[in-house]
Amino acid sequence: MAYDLEEQEQLDEFRVWWNKNGKMAIRLVIVAIVAYAGWQGYQSWMNSKATAASTAYQTLVSTSLLDVDSKKAEQISKDAQALQNDFSMTPYAGRAALFAARALHQAKQNEAAEKQLHWAMAEAKEPAIKQMAAIEIAGLQIERNALDDAKKTLEAINDKGFDGLKNTMLGDIYIAKKQDKEAKEAYLQALKGLDPEGKLFYLTQQKLDALG
Repeated sequence: MAYDLEEQEQLDEFRVWWNKNGKMAIRLVIVAIVAYAGWQGYQSWMNSKATAASTAYQTLVSTSLLDVDSKKAEQISKDAQALQNDFSMTPYAGRAALFAARALHQAKQNEAAEKQLHWAMAEAKEPAIKQMAAIEIAGLQIERNALDDAKKTLEAINDKGFDGLKNTMLGDIYIAKKQDKEAKEAYLQALKGLDPEGKLFYLTQQKLDALG
């Protein structure tokens, strides 16, 4: 009998709580269900977007850059732009911008190439693509003799994985500016970050040796 009374008290307490909080509890359950369904729908949508973006990207990069002329470069740029517009939330948009920039550079359309690279540096979802875009922007700036701009671009790169290439390019800038001491230091730093078995290590060592 004591147990029945205790059980009745608990039921009464629950009724009081439910009368006070029941509607809110129902709302919270509904919100949780809707949120879960929305998340599942979003994941499904993102997966479909990623699949479509991957297909578009693979089609884009199937073009060889060895025989790109002005007309092909412009088409690649348009296709990359479409990919950026439709799939900017995927990593393929940044990769497409990088590929388009290389095609445009091959066709000697450097201004358009740099525009693609700036988009990749600002909008790419992958940090490595952002850093690669910055490296290639600096390369274009060196080509047009905008050495101070190139130096500034390179110095903003903070990924240690790019230190070797970054410092090699800084050394080239210092050589062009006839600052041999700074060039030597940059090349020494570059060698620390380059693969000793790689071609760039060998070329950088040659540049360093030439400085005496």
